[in-house]
Amino acid sequence: MQTLEALFVHEIQDLHSAESQIIEALPKMAKAASSRELKRALEEHLEVTRGHLSRVEQILKELGAKPGKKCKGMEGLLKEGEEILKEDADANVKDAALIGAAQKVEHYEMAGYGTARTFALQLDYDDMAEILQQTLDEEGEADEKLTELAESKINVKADK
Repeated sequence: MQTLEALFVHEIQDLHSAESQIIEALPKMAKAASSRELKRALEEHLEVTRGHLSRVEQILKELGAKPGKKCKGMEGLLKEGEEILKEDADANVKDAALIGAAQKVEHYEMAGYGTARTFALQLDYDDMAEILQQTLDEEGEADEKLTELAESKINVKADK
């Protein structure tokens, strides 16, 4: 990578891989959730994530780039989440752990989208920056929704 544009393409490829991996993982997480609200939140986020992947694919197309290597960071976070699914844990405690795993994923995505947006602005790719900001905002909303669910219900039940 010799240019900021090459780094930007790499970041978008990384996001493509991350979103693809999340689309595979979310149904497993939703199935493992015992809380109806958590299950619904994860299922809803699956649909939103499909939209994120579509946006990333649009940007890759505009850049004349193809998806790249597997995102190792997301792979690691999702492996940690899979370990939670295998745990013999109280259902409420498992739900609290699922929220924690999902929030780690959201924070990783927010870092990636924020970085890519900043690169896009520097490169005068204003339309791409707007798309990336929209996705960044949606990732933040998902994180807030998970925090609300954890603090108002799941963690309370897990603490009994």
